[in-house]
Amino acid sequence: MTGAALVALVVLLLCGLLAVSGYDVGKALTALARGAAGSPTIFASSTLVRATPLLLCGLAVALAFRAGIVNIGADGQLLAGATAATALALAFPRAPALLGVPLVLAGGALAGVLCAMVPAWLRRRFGVLEVITTIMMNFVVLYLVGYLVRGPLQEPSGINPQSATLSEAYRLPFVVPGTRLHAGFLIGGLLAVALAWYLRRTAGGFRIRVIGANPNAAAVAGQVNVPVTATRVFLASGALAGLAGAVEVTGVTMALYENLSPGYGFSAIAVALLANLNPLGVILSATFLGALTAGAAAMQREAGVPSVLVSVIEAAVILGVLASRVVIARRARLRSAL
Repeated sequence: MTGAALVALVVLLLCGLLAVSGYDVGKALTALARGAAGSPTIFASSTLVRATPLLLCGLAVALAFRAGIVNIGADGQLLAGATAATALALAFPRAPALLGVPLVLAGGALAGVLCAMVPAWLRRRFGVLEVITTIMMNFVVLYLVGYLVRGPLQEPSGINPQSATLSEAYRLPFVVPGTRLHAGFLIGGLLAVALAWYLRRTAGGFRIRVIGANPNAAAVAGQVNVPVTATRVFLASGALAGLAGAVEVTGVTMALYENLSPGYGFSAIAVALLANLNPLGVILSATFLGALTAGAAAMQREAGVPSVLVSVIEAAVILGVLASRVVIARRARLRSAL
């Protein structure tokens, strides 16, 4: 499905749902467009800022899925990265500005690796399905964050369930004057380009694509060490999601709190699938979902339409895209059989 067809499908579904629900379609769509891209400043400050964690988590999911690893734990890995970044920033509040941001970003990525290490080890050692273990790790990290923001990492007054505010040394710079767009989006874009090049142009990328297509053939005919390659990909996926958490803390929230992620890791699955697991496509799909999220908030404020309506549209679009791919794959098999 092309980008234009996808946008047209979203508009048609949204118009139909709004009309059936009794809302003013014109007013709602105007608010949606204004909230997502009413001006360059709004687009940068709302859409692209919301797209940043989706971009990094989408890359994490796309990389894992490319290798046949169903990593559903990006949300927990994001929270782990945010927690590690916050802990490091609070432990060394007077770090030099040039050292502080790289330190916490690296710490966040490492925390994502450690969070992914448990399901990766269980998968390799005992053959435990990563779908189950990564989902369970999400809850482990979520409750750990809840404990930390009410205990060791709670802000000094002890009133609010959140950490203290990070110092200036640990804040990502803004890349567009007059907007909230921070360097995290550029980091995500560069990583997407690098990952696309790695998957298409290197032997390591070829091994990842081969084990994702057919691990048995990769092991027998391609002489690929499937368990080792899969474990490395799993940990790299965790690093990307952990980096997303560190970027969110240093670029947007400036503090750790319990509901830091509204489900970025789960929405990232949609981002990766809409991009057909293409890292460069993840940039576009993350921006698209970021625009829908930003527009939904404006639609609720200005037109009184519940923002969850857009979530319904997102789910319907994803199902439609997946169904179209199944149909295309079946047609291709039938043609090859004739």
